[in-house]
Amino acid sequence: MSLIHKFIQNDDFFVIDINTGSVHLIDELVYDLLNEDGNLEKELLVEQYSGKYEKEDILEALDEINCLIEEGVLYSKDLYEDIAINSTKGKSYIKALCLNIAHDCNLKCKYCFAEEGEYKGKRQLMSAEVGKKAIDFVIKHSGPRKNIEIDFFGGEPLLVFDTIKEIVEYGRSEEKKYGKNIRFTMTTNGTLLNDEIMEYIDKNMGNIVLSIDGRKEVNDSVRLRADGSGIYENIVPKYKKMAEMRGESKQYYVRGTFTRNNTDFYEDVKHMAELGFKEISIEPVVLPEGDELSLREEDLPVIFQQYDKLYQYMLERHKEGNEFKFYHFNINLQGGPCVYKRIAGCGAGHEYVAITPEGDVYPCHQFVGNLDFKLGDIFEDKLDEGISMNFKEAHIYNKPKCKDCWARFYCSGGCQANNFNFNNDIHVPYELGCKMQKKRIECAIALKANTMV
Repeated sequence: MSLIHKFIQNDDFFVIDINTGSVHLIDELVYDLLNEDGNLEKELLVEQYSGKYEKEDILEALDEINCLIEEGVLYSKDLYEDIAINSTKGKSYIKALCLNIAHDCNLKCKYCFAEEGEYKGKRQLMSAEVGKKAIDFVIKHSGPRKNIEIDFFGGEPLLVFDTIKEIVEYGRSEEKKYGKNIRFTMTTNGTLLNDEIMEYIDKNMGNIVLSIDGRKEVNDSVRLRADGSGIYENIVPKYKKMAEMRGESKQYYVRGTFTRNNTDFYEDVKHMAELGFKEISIEPVVLPEGDELSLREEDLPVIFQQYDKLYQYMLERHKEGNEFKFYHFNINLQGGPCVYKRIAGCGAGHEYVAITPEGDVYPCHQFVGNLDFKLGDIFEDKLDEGISMNFKEAHIYNKPKCKDCWARFYCSGGCQANNFNFNNDIHVPYELGCKMQKKRIECAIALKANTMV
């Protein structure tokens, strides 16, 4: 099992102590001397690098390395496996819902995993009664948890704006009764936004995710109306206004997807930053290998180059005092997620579930429609404990490839749905996604370290 990970970003040398998360910005000499197995035998290293460095410099660097080892911030041991095992023993409480309020959409995005909102079923809209029952369900199953998050998702949620308002009003009344704090969020394609809706969202949503894929030619080639027309000109003015309304005190982000048709996605991130958005995400598409838009192994060199360019661009913007946040480069080197979250990830299937317009319960929105993963429904109020436990136990220590991976505490074993869709097993990581994730983590760590310095 690797205890450290070292990498080079631009001309900087980094080493991460995997178990403590300590990050060290080092010189090339120390970089050369460090190795994954921790074998730091002086004679061998002096002999190996005598043609490149002076002996005295090598010995001095080894002394500094050994000091870090003694301090417990380099080559530290894994202390978390017992925590992972014990974490599966207690009762689970649901803390978040993906409320699939609309299995319908007014767009026909080419890469949509939800089949234009149908989710392997039929077009259907959630009634206010089902939405209210979902509020009752999550309050009951949240146990001692005070904070609950409910995300209005689709399809396109704003197809049922009046229903959303009714559900939110009900949630606000019920949270007071039970001492809960419900944070509502929403993901929208933006086409139905108007002044009334934007004012309501700004007042009632803790976060709003605004879908856009970047440059006009990119966005309008994949995010299409039924008649084949694009939506860029329609949504950008609304998104700018929404971002202005949110300001710096309320959360939002513009979120896009890059496909094989725009592996130069750095240009899309840059475009959205130049439009003035301060919270941006462009995420890799996840599609079957045979799809014309799917990403493949041979695309990785170009994709990695884009992340490198984005890293440099964000570093320059930081120096200019004009920085923005890129979702996949967000990382906290001084704490970050709790140990449990680093081990277990998003909590799909036991702490987080998705609810369909009919009231069926699934581990997350990406499993909706796969009856093998149906947990139950909100009316019988009885969930399949076997499915739930399978997800709960699918932490990094029960994923052989993850257990020995340096990135395990940053990605928490990857997306369970992607793992299943590509490998038919939530315990086997989606390999292409892993490779992109590792690159993003390196860029994120380097960016954070340099901006902190």
